[in-house]
Amino acid sequence: MSIKKNRLELNWVGKYDQVRHEPRVLVEDKSNSYGDPNSENMLIYGDNLLALKALEQDFAGKVKCIYIDPPYNTGNAFEHYDDGLEHSLWLSMMKERLILIYNLLSKDGSLWISIDDDECHYLKILCDEIFGRHNYITSCLWQKIHSIKNDAKHLSVNHDYILVYAKNPDLIKFNLLERTDKMNARYKNPDNDPRGPWQSGDLVANEERTNGYFDIVGPTGKTFNVPQGKHWVYAQDTLNEMIRDNRVWFGKSGEAFPRKKRFLSEVQQGRKADTWWGSDDVGHNQEGKREAKSLNREDIFPTPKPERLLHRIISVASSPNDYILDSFAGSGTTGAVAHKMNRKWIMIELGDHCHSHIIPRMKQIVDGTDKSGITDSVSWESGGGFKYFRLAESLLVQDKELSTIGHPIYIINPRYDEDLLIKSICKIEGFKFRNNGRLHGISSETRFLHVTTLLLNQVYLDSLAEDVGPDQSLLIYCTRRSRKLVIPDNIEIKKIPKDLLNKCDFEEDK
Repeated sequence: MSIKKNRLELNWVGKYDQVRHEPRVLVEDKSNSYGDPNSENMLIYGDNLLALKALEQDFAGKVKCIYIDPPYNTGNAFEHYDDGLEHSLWLSMMKERLILIYNLLSKDGSLWISIDDDECHYLKILCDEIFGRHNYITSCLWQKIHSIKNDAKHLSVNHDYILVYAKNPDLIKFNLLERTDKMNARYKNPDNDPRGPWQSGDLVANEERTNGYFDIVGPTGKTFNVPQGKHWVYAQDTLNEMIRDNRVWFGKSGEAFPRKKRFLSEVQQGRKADTWWGSDDVGHNQEGKREAKSLNREDIFPTPKPERLLHRIISVASSPNDYILDSFAGSGTTGAVAHKMNRKWIMIELGDHCHSHIIPRMKQIVDGTDKSGITDSVSWESGGGFKYFRLAESLLVQDKELSTIGHPIYIINPRYDEDLLIKSICKIEGFKFRNNGRLHGISSETRFLHVTTLLLNQVYLDSLAEDVGPDQSLLIYCTRRSRKLVIPDNIEIKKIPKDLLNKCDFEEDK
């Protein structure tokens, strides 16, 4: 990101520090995967920045809805994660992740961020910068506390914010929410109309219009007209046809001023979501804690969101089989709700509660033994599954014997086998790994990759050249090569680790 003159922006220490993150390979640990072995649901254990980078190659532009509940940076200490990063560090942490999140969103996708007012307004400006201010949709207010806190120092803060951004607002088509019983109760059928319940609406507009002032005749012969300075909403012929079709109500006596009949069967079968999300509709903090307690009584997650809150977001922002992503998974509420709503989900979590909370919770949902949250309201029974992944270690590590302060010497991670080496280099170079012959990676129909730790001599090179056609090209990564190689024009050779060090920064896991 380059600095532009005269641009309105938020600045902080370290904003423009550039780190070329290594795209790690995701390695499935089948001992922690569960249920359907063909499931596309993913639980990733590891640093969420590296995990987002790992997902980028395969999922860029494919995720319909991303919800994140990042640390609020309140300065309070939480058992399961550090929520007290210094302000500039927090902004840098969010900036790096939001850039990757933007890349993962589909063209018609949306991002929903839970935050409180400690960082909300700084985060809004940061998101404006990354997504573009024109891609800001709105801020929803969630009533997280349903009663007044009389011990509050100044005002009782009862809500959090949910910032909503789109990849492209013109392509967003948010779903309607179900109509409420209260909305439907407004419709009655006092005249037993066979078209069902209806409610009446005004037929008069508050302005004068040519041909909008005329008499109409009711069922008893009484005539009606609008007051001077107003007009009928419909033309005379249209209004008379509505009267003949029993779409105008003149009251039980037939002599009341006419009103239009609006039938429940003909109105929009749903309602637009608004920006005030009351606790009666989407739950509150205590509801989230009760749900968490029902799943894990011995180690209750301290700040869980209620399932009804995520149900609202996922209902509005996605459809069945869409991908839902949460890179600050916490206790796993996003994946739990997405699973019950027949969405595909990806959750990322570094904390120990990935194993103590999320895995047991998702197993219960797959087995059908979880009866909490939205289970009954969405008629969830059982099924599905998930795959569990860990991030591979860094491909290159420092040689402790040869490295000196300020002069690190890198070698291939001794824990890497040939398969993992090939997959890692494919990911770093942007090739799709393919387990088929000696052409280990493919980036287009004509561009291939080969990786070897053997000596690349002329015989070896010539044999590889036979695998690619004259209109194709091959990139070879090797650890050793003969000095005087005759290299065909359609072949490029790179060295390990030298040329990898030019691609990204390699940091050993702590």
